[in-house]
Amino acid sequence: MTRTRLCARRDEQGSALVELTWLAIILLVPLVWIVISVFEVQQGAFATSAAARAAGRAYALAPDDATGSARADAVVRQVLADQGTPGQRARVRVTCDAPAGSCHVGTSVITVRVDSGVELPFFPAILGEGAAVFSLDATHTVPIGQYVESGSDDGQDGER
Repeated sequence: MTRTRLCARRDEQGSALVELTWLAIILLVPLVWIVISVFEVQQGAFATSAAARAAGRAYALAPDDATGSARADAVVRQVLADQGTPGQRARVRVTCDAPAGSCHVGTSVITVRVDSGVELPFFPAILGEGAAVFSLDATHTVPIGQYVESGSDDGQDGER
């Protein structure tokens, strides 16, 4: 081997290691970010689903619609905090198909919808405010039984 060939060979030693290192960094950093973001969104989805279920039950067990609405809002905040997402914003909407105007009468169906959003972690601020929010929603339906005591008090204390 001539001296020039030997020098050229020595100059390229170690370059494969540097190229492999840069390739690993370029591919692994976005992959790790994607995995962390998926886990955050999944955690938010579980929290939103649990919040909708708990809010529906709290609303249905309340004595009247005003108390039910207050309890549903409080339960949603508590469930989101319990699930590890205390900063997650949520909006609660309650609808019912009650014929008498009150959701707490027999044969009515209460539907609770919780809309929320999860902020993706480590999202660059240069892309703008609100660009890193993943929207989530969950719905839970609670039927009120036909033989449920209504909220009106007629002084008979349940005797008929």
